[in-house]
Amino acid sequence: MVKRDVVGAHYGLRDWLAQRVTAIVMTLYTLLFVVVVAGMPQFDYAHWKALWAAPLMRYATLLFMACLAVHAWVGVRNIFMDYIKPVWLRLTLHAAVILALVGYAAWSIQILWGA
Repeated sequence: MVKRDVVGAHYGLRDWLAQRVTAIVMTLYTLLFVVVVAGMPQFDYAHWKALWAAPLMRYATLLFMACLAVHAWVGVRNIFMDYIKPVWLRLTLHAAVILALVGYAAWSIQILWGA
């Protein structure tokens, strides 16, 4: 039987990498969004609706929202693990955050592909 310790040289590497990669993706999306909005000929409803009708913008936004959820989860989970000592409270808060993030993701999909 293999016993895994939760401490060691590489325990936080995955979380650290997830935070950095998601931050880079969100930064690139933000730059893309600023460039696209600045390049709009007019800032009116028709152009705004056309922007969100483009599949590239929808998928880029969906990727941004997924990265935002992962980034938030890793950060909040690490804060809870460091500062919330009662296990029952920590697990309750973990469940609440997971439910909220899944709800936000579903809401984002509904907004992007809804009516």
